[in-house]
Amino acid sequence: MNLRRLLAMAHKETLQIWRDPRSLAIALLMPLLQMVLLGYGVSLDIRRIPLCIDDQAHSQISRELVQNFVASGWFSAVHPLDNERSLRDAMDRGTCAGVVTIPVDFSRALTTTGIASVQTVFDATDANTTNIAIGYAQGVIARTTADFQSRWNQAHGLRPQAVGVVDLQARVWFNEGLDSRNFIIPGIVAVILALVGAQLTSLTVSREWERGTMEQLISTPVTALEVMLGKLLPYFAIGLANAAFCLLSTVFWFHVPFRGSIVTLLATTALFTLVVLGIGYLVSVHIRSQLGASQVALLLTMLPTSMLSGYTFAIDQMPAPIQAATLLVYARYYITILRALFLKGSTLTELAAPILALAVYALAIIWMAARAFHKHLD
Repeated sequence: MNLRRLLAMAHKETLQIWRDPRSLAIALLMPLLQMVLLGYGVSLDIRRIPLCIDDQAHSQISRELVQNFVASGWFSAVHPLDNERSLRDAMDRGTCAGVVTIPVDFSRALTTTGIASVQTVFDATDANTTNIAIGYAQGVIARTTADFQSRWNQAHGLRPQAVGVVDLQARVWFNEGLDSRNFIIPGIVAVILALVGAQLTSLTVSREWERGTMEQLISTPVTALEVMLGKLLPYFAIGLANAAFCLLSTVFWFHVPFRGSIVTLLATTALFTLVVLGIGYLVSVHIRSQLGASQVALLLTMLPTSMLSGYTFAIDQMPAPIQAATLLVYARYYITILRALFLKGSTLTELAAPILALAVYALAIIWMAARAFHKHLD
């Protein structure tokens, strides 16, 4: 391998990128836009659920219950309802995602028997949001009634019942605020790097075919290995720059805590970048159309990274055959490493398995990419 020819090929590819508006847009604008859109648009936290109130009791305890719904931050009271027809209209229009009906005898039943019922109706077209909202509502109602019962016992000189009471003291590690952003945004970094890297390199060889310069490239003394390395070096530098931007944005913009080793983060990011660049180059060698190559690269990167890597759905909740298939998804290992480094501060020893898998993946992809390009027109 000749270093002079390699650098000349890298310089030529850099000029190609600079003169191609589409490549510049992918390299410079796509990471920024995706970081903003995905960082702010993707969240598993359910907040400010629009809630309609049908308070038939009109008592102090019922008003306190309504105030607790709003004060929880999970719900926002929209307006009161008068009858069942207005309830249906509000649900159909989307004004309310749920309705809380407090019956007329709510306060009387609570003070005399200690047991009272409250009806909740939720729009279940979004089953996940509905399940979370029901849990939130049950928590608000339970805390309100328990607080009322405690005050009522004190007012009447009764001692609270101590037998059979279990006090649950929950503690959470690694994501103390249970903020889904801390879990999601490290995965977004992997999605952006996979998409941008593969999209850029999928145009490298196919661009030569479309512009009619492949004959000139083949006639030069540059070897196939020098062609691959020369074409990938500029994109590797761009990939590392995008990775630095995304990772710095994760820490300083979105305030996701970073507790691991920077060296491990940089090394695994470089491995992941090699994988996605190698995939894009392989696609570009086998598909001579830039449009076709970019579409195939999108299929091979975006779908597996977003659906089968653990970024969107938990892998351990998938069917066994799908779990086995995720072992072939390179982004799975990088996302595991990112989340462990950011949230847990895992050591190199604890991350040995996913790092080894990512390294093997990188070696296999680069080996296949090096053998894919041949200096002939067939």
